[in-house]
Amino acid sequence: MQLGTRWTAGSQPPASVPAELRETIAQVEHHLTSSAVQGGAMPGWTLTWLEGRPIAELDTGVTVSLGPDGKAVVGHIDGMNDAER
Repeated sequence: MQLGTRWTAGSQPPASVPAELRETIAQVEHHLTSSAVQGGAMPGWTLTWLEGRPIAELDTGVTVSLGPDGKAVVGHIDGMNDAER
C-alpha cells in the first residue's frame, strides 16, 4: 500500500510525485494561473495510487494519471458540478 500526499498548485510537487506526471501537472497549473483564478487561493493536488498507478487530482476535479502506454493523461472527474469545482 502506498500513501498519498497533498500539495498546493504552483508549489514544488513532493518527491513522491512520479517524473512522468510532473510536466503535465505544470501545464495544468499554467492554465490555472492564466485563467479564472482571480485573487483566490490556489487549489490543492492530492496524489493517490490505484492498482499501482499514480493519480494526481486537483481540487477542481482535473486529474493527471498514467495511461496504459505510460504517458501522462489529463482527465476530469465526472459528476462534479460548478459549485464543487
